[in-house]
Amino acid sequence: MSVIYYVEDDPNIRELAIYALKQAGLSACGFSNALELYAACERELPSLILLDIMLPHEDGLQILRHLRDSRTTSETPVMMLTAKSSEYDVVVGLDAGADDYLAKPFGMMELVSRVKALLRRVDRKAAAEEEDDTLIVENLWVSPRQRRVVVDDTLVALTHKEFDLLQLLMENSGQVLSRDQLLNAVWGWRSGSGTRTVDVHIQTLRQKLGLAASVIETVRGVGYRMKKGE
Repeated sequence: MSVIYYVEDDPNIRELAIYALKQAGLSACGFSNALELYAACERELPSLILLDIMLPHEDGLQILRHLRDSRTTSETPVMMLTAKSSEYDVVVGLDAGADDYLAKPFGMMELVSRVKALLRRVDRKAAAEEEDDTLIVENLWVSPRQRRVVVDDTLVALTHKEFDLLQLLMENSGQVLSRDQLLNAVWGWRSGSGTRTVDVHIQTLRQKLGLAASVIETVRGVGYRMKKGE
């Protein structure tokens, strides 16, 4: 079993979380700063990184960007654990490449549950990408395995969450997906915990898709639907 890394400068919180994860049968190690994390990643790549935002010297968002810019950790799942819980901070973290977000204070049982849920989503996603079939809707092409998006002949750069959202819509083309369904499938959030986040991501996704923006249809009062693909 791969190890889980947790970066938190408060030793009491860090040690309690590591203890809870180990009691749940998960392998985990804690670090107090970015340099310790980077050194550990060079020795062994983790299955998941739990990352606090409020850290000395290099904060969590800076660490996250560093991880996403590195070829070895660009696809490593990251969950942000922080006292910052405003929608702006959530969106910034997710758009920077975080896979999930848990606000302090949180219970250890909730932490373990969310960690296991994220690991399950990652495993399902990896299994699906092994069967990689290019998804096509009109002039939009998406490759799940390569995580590439092409409109006409132009490559489109998306954040991790934008890509996951687009892939989900394309895999269910022709079906209406509610905001709650999208929140649960892409972010792992419970119903009603931030539907505005979905709307913000759909808006930026349409802007980036440009000529293919119209393939994502709004179903008023419900959610969104991708036009039927090939």
